[in-house]
Formats: sequence, C-alpha cells, structure tokens
Amino acid sequence: MNLTKRKSFRFLIYAILIFALLYLINLTAFIFKPVGLLIASIAVPIIGAGLLFYVTNPLVNLLERHKIKRIYGILIVFLLIICLGFFSVYFIIPPIQEQFTRLVESTPQMIESFEGVWSIWQNRQEYIPASVEDSIQNVINNFDAYAEQIVGSLFSFIGSFVSFVFALVLIPFFLFFMLKDGHKFVPFITGFLSEAKANNLSKLLKEINDVLASFIQGQLLVSLCVGIMLLIGYWIVGLNYALMFAVFGLFMNLIPFIGPWLSAIPAVVVGFFQEPMIGVWTAVIMIVAQQIESNLISPNIMGKVLKLHPLTVITVILAAGSIAGFLGVLFAVPTYAVAKTVVTHFYNLYTEHHRPAGEKNLF
Repeated sequence: MNLTKRKSFRFLIYAILIFALLYLINLTAFIFKPVGLLIASIAVPIIGAGLLFYVTNPLVNLLERHKIKRIYGILIVFLLIICLGFFSVYFIIPPIQEQFTRLVESTPQMIESFEGVWSIWQNRQEYIPASVEDSIQNVINNFDAYAEQIVGSLFSFIGSFVSFVFALVLIPFFLFFMLKDGHKFVPFITGFLSEAKANNLSKLLKEINDVLASFIQGQLLVSLCVGIMLLIGYWIVGLNYALMFAVFGLFMNLIPFIGPWLSAIPAVVVGFFQEPMIGVWTAVIMIVAQQIESNLISPNIMGKVLKLHPLTVITVILAAGSIAGFLGVLFAVPTYAVAKTVVTHFYNLYTEHHRPAGEKNLF
C-alpha cells in the first residue's frame, strides 16, 4: 500500500499541520492582541444579547406564525422583558436584599458559635494535629484581615462593574437587531459561496444553532425548575434566607453538575448554625432536587441533543476553570458542544467525500 494512503500517515500529517499552525499563531500573537481587545470590548453585549435571543426568539417565531408581524412580535417581547424587570425589582430583589443584609448581620454570631464549638471540641481531644489546629486558629484570628481584603477587592471591582453596566445598556440594541434580522444571516453568508459549499455551511450553522438553542433554553428552564423546588423545600423545613439561597441555587445550576452542589454548601452551613436538623434536611432537599432534575427534568427538556458524557463535562469544566476562571466554567460546556459539533461535521464530510474506497473509518 502507498505510504500516503495509510491512515496513520495522514493522521500524522494532520497533527503536524495543526501544531505548526498553533506555533505560528503563538509567534504572531502581537498581531492578534488588538483583535482580542476589540472582541473583548463587545463580548458582553453580544453574549448577553445572544443568550436572550435564544430565549426570546421562539416566542417571536410563535407570534409570527399567528399572523403577527415580526416587528410587532419583537415589541411585545421587549414589553414582556420590561414587565419582568419591574416585577423583579419590586417583588423579588427587595426580599433577597433584606435576607442578605440579615445574613451579613448574623455572621459574627455564627463565627462566635463556631469558635465555641471548636473550643469545646478542642478541650475534649487528647491530640490534635498541630497543622490542623494552626490552620483553623489562623483563619479565626485573621478573619478581620480577610474581611478588609474583601472590602478592598470590592472597591476595585466597582470600576469594572461600571464598564460592565455600560456594556449591558447595549444589549437591548443588539437583541433587537438579532431578532429582527437574525434569520437573514445565513442566506447572506452563503450567498457568496457555490451551491454545494453553501448547503454544507448552512447545515453546519443549523447544527450549531440547534446545539446552542438546546443547551441555553434547556439549561435556563431546568435551572428555573430547580430554583422553584429548592424554594419550596427550604420554606417547608423553615430555613432562614430561603429565597436568597433558592435564587443562588437557580443561578449556580447554570453550571452543569458542579454548580448545584456548590450552591448547597452555604445553605447547609447556615442551616446547621440555625439548627442541626435543619441543616440535615437542607442537604436532603438538595439531593432530592438534583435527583429529580437529573432523572426526570433534564432528559425531557434538553433531550439527547448535546450527547455529552457527565465525566467529559466535569473534565471540561475543571480545565476551563483553571484556564479562564469563572467565565471559563460558565461557558465551558456550550463551547465544547459547539467545537464537538464542528469537528463531527467535518469528519462526517470527510468520510462521505474523501474516504478511500473500502476504508470504513479514519482510525
């Protein structure tokens, strides 16, 4: 067999070309830096408008199917968003703010209770590892210093927050034009290509759109269901700050697999300080809610479109978190899903048109 027709040889050539491309990009990074800054400056409004687009576009399409002009449907959707904003400002945010204030005010009492429990436990132990005792005592002694560092970081965060708010102001404008002209994007791009390439690109963009729509719409709906379940459960067991912890769990559920369990930690800790059995029941509620979400809600809402194994998702989230922090964790799964869709699409294209006769797979 000719060497160039061997699968291993072709795979080696592809790998060399990819690494060579990455090396050249690294050498010319100074060229891409201004482009990166430009993209970063418009990333917030584009991403924010994109998320809202996938949430609101089905409603606009529904209104359009019922003989309502698209522009009027968009105006109706914007009116609904404004009403939802007013409802949140007047009925949801004030109770959360009040509960958060009470939690901050009760924090010294919880720390004092912890110190008392720690002292009792310390007196009853014949031997405590010095490293453990020193670490815990260091946290207790330097709590005020940690609080000052947090306050200092908060002031530095304000500047970034102001620019972030300015970017948020641009989201409605981006969203309006996405809803109005978004359906014209694919025909505009494919209009410059031949028929075969245009059909291929249209298919790829449709697959990417389906993956993003499935993930964003499904994840938001699943998170809303989990937040409602947590709120009902926390109210039943009498957990203090139930609304605040339920809303926190709702937003953390946007991070698949890891987020829900991270959101349970503060609720369980506060529950134990309130009453040990309340802490236990809070943990039980979180476990039950996650079982319902994993086995009943997610399979029926998100379906099998993403086809991502849980171990793959966790690995991707951990890797993205170590590289890009919280934003990496938040966007790890949809980015991986899109990348997988693109690679699968081109691999299927290769197997259909460029596979040698008699060869079943690349590997």
